[in-house]
Amino acid sequence: MSKPQVLVIGPYPQWDMDALDARFSLHRLWEATDQDALFAAHADSIRAVATRGDLGADAALMKRLPNLEMISCFGVGVDGIDLEYARSASIKVANTPDVLTDDVADMGVALLLAAARRIPQGDVHVRSGAWLENAMGLTSRVSGKRLGVLGMGRIGAALAKRMRGFDMTIAYHNRSRRDDIDAAYMESPQALAAASDFLVITTAGGDGTRHIVDGSVLEALGPEGVLVNISRGSTVDEEALIDALAQRRIGGAGLDVFAAEPDMDRRLLDFENVVVQPHHASGTVETRKAMGKLVLDNLIAHFDGVDLLTPVV
Repeated sequence: MSKPQVLVIGPYPQWDMDALDARFSLHRLWEATDQDALFAAHADSIRAVATRGDLGADAALMKRLPNLEMISCFGVGVDGIDLEYARSASIKVANTPDVLTDDVADMGVALLLAAARRIPQGDVHVRSGAWLENAMGLTSRVSGKRLGVLGMGRIGAALAKRMRGFDMTIAYHNRSRRDDIDAAYMESPQALAAASDFLVITTAGGDGTRHIVDGSVLEALGPEGVLVNISRGSTVDEEALIDALAQRRIGGAGLDVFAAEPDMDRRLLDFENVVVQPHHASGTVETRKAMGKLVLDNLIAHFDGVDLLTPVV
C-alpha cells in the first residue's frame, strides 16, 4: 500500500522529518526550485499539509490542492491558516496546544524578571568592565507587585500560577469571566492595564485580538509599567509601543514576538529598557519534540480514520 502524500511547507527538526518520512510520502515545498512544477505534478495526490504557525496555510494554497483533507500545524497559533476557507472546504485543521504551555509560561516569567531587574543590562555591565568604574543603577522589585494577564487561557493560567509564588496580586481580562480562576476580572484591557504593574499578553492571535494593546492600553499601564508579550506580535500596536517607549510613557517591555518576524522593527532595539527574544518561548528540546510528535499523531489519526487529537476545525 502506498503511503499518503503530505505537503510540508517548511522544515521541522530532523527527528520530526525522519518520523514523518517513515509514515508518509513527503513533498518538501521549501526545497522545491520550481514550486509550480511541484503542484502541477503532485497536487491531485496530496491529501494533507504539515505546516508551522509562522508559515500558516492560506486559501490560495488550499485551492491548489483539490484533494486536501487536513492540515497539521506545528504550534498553537493558527492565525496564519485561513480557517474560514478550511471550514467551507471541509478541511480539518489540528494544532499543538498544551505541550508548550509550561515553556511559554516560563518565558513569560523570565521576560518579566529580565525587564524589571534589567538582567541583560547587568550582564553587559559586568562583561564590559563598567562595574569596575561604577555601580549599576537600581531596578524595580517584582515580588508583591500587581500582575495583569491579558488572555486567561492555558498559558495565562500557568503564568498566574507561577507568579503567585512572587506574592503578586493577579487580575485578568478575557473574552469571558472564568469562575475557576482565583483572580480579579477586569472588564477591558485598559482597566486591566491601569490595575497592573506588569501586563503580560497571553491571548490568542488573529483578527479578534489585533492591536488589542494599543496606545490607550499603554497609557493606562503608565510610566512605571512593564509590558510582556508571549502571544503574537499582532496583538500589539508596535507604532504605539515605540512611541510610548520613546516618550517614557511606559517603564519597559519584554518581547518574544513581533509584528514582522524575523524582520522586526529595529527601532525597538534602540531602547535599553526593552528585552527581546527570537519568538523562542517554546524553544526547548522537550517541547519541540512533543510538538512534532503531536503533528505526526494528528496526521496518523486522520489517515487511520479516527478523531484528531487536537482539532481546531
